[in-house]
Amino acid sequence: MKELRLMKGNEAVAESAIRYGVDGYFGYPITPQSEILEHLMVEDPYKKTGMVVLQAESEVASINMVYGGAACGKRVMTTSSSPGISLMQEGLSYIAGAELPCLVVNVVRGGPGLGTIQPSQADYFQTTKGGGHGDYRLITLAPASVQEMYDFVGLAFELAFKYRNPAMILSDGVIGQVMEKVVIDDYKPRWTDDYIKKSFPWATTGKNPQQPHVIITSLQLDSVKQEQVNLRIQAKYRECEKNDVRYELINCDDAEYVFVAYGSSARICQKAIELGREKGLKVGLVRPITLWPFPTKILRDMTNKVKGMLSVEMSAGQMVEDVLLATQHKIKVDHFGRFGGIIPTPQEVLEALETKIIGG
Repeated sequence: MKELRLMKGNEAVAESAIRYGVDGYFGYPITPQSEILEHLMVEDPYKKTGMVVLQAESEVASINMVYGGAACGKRVMTTSSSPGISLMQEGLSYIAGAELPCLVVNVVRGGPGLGTIQPSQADYFQTTKGGGHGDYRLITLAPASVQEMYDFVGLAFELAFKYRNPAMILSDGVIGQVMEKVVIDDYKPRWTDDYIKKSFPWATTGKNPQQPHVIITSLQLDSVKQEQVNLRIQAKYRECEKNDVRYELINCDDAEYVFVAYGSSARICQKAIELGREKGLKVGLVRPITLWPFPTKILRDMTNKVKGMLSVEMSAGQMVEDVLLATQHKIKVDHFGRFGGIIPTPQEVLEALETKIIGG
């Protein structure tokens, strides 16, 4: 039976992992996402579902534990915040190169360096462009509410296993720390070993006479074979771009000007739309839900009916580059952002639209 709870975004991620039937969590505490690990430790899900929860000695250790669990076909995950995610980049590249599914959650804080513990969206480049080495991508979901923090755990795992690729939930300190009502699902069973053996022939499931010898690796010394690996991975990414782009359109039917924003910035833009329409401005919002694959086509199609777009981000301007690529400079596009942990107000966002786009 479903139930309604008041929870932080971080707690919702942890509870969703338990309810969804995740096999293992390996993480390390860092503000502003430490409540995820704390909630899992308090709930002790091993007694309820058999889920293993382990505080690793570092972020480097935790991502490599995820690598091992993913190689066995298990649903495994880790969480961290910006500097910790930086430490995981080599491991993420290895996991992507080995074509393994897993989930990483980043509750972003301000940078660069240790920066601040306040919220930011400045990890967009790191996440969507591949923060580690090589030509790889992370399937990236951007929640804008505590409910989506809960829901996207299951969705991320579904996409990760569909494409055999790591997935990331890119949140921020606002969504991680805010408390909202959340609809909680019943417990789902963890996958049995027999199910994994039958469903995922690529997994290392131990001795199995019906299964050929399996080797998990991202190393290929033959350059011709390595190119074939890359071509297969890129073809997989094209399929993801074709079939699994997600976005939300708000007040776009009659819009002349459009905000493009994700996560907590999208929520701020919704209030800015309200203020703008009170002034007679026809303003809408395109909210990318998948930051990769990015909703390029919907933005490109909108250039035929809107006059300008403002990319609103809690950063110096990162997603705006993808908006510019999508619109191909056919309309006015600009960026507004606060950074260093400062959260913009709806009034600031509307004034930026009026100054940079409408009057620019």
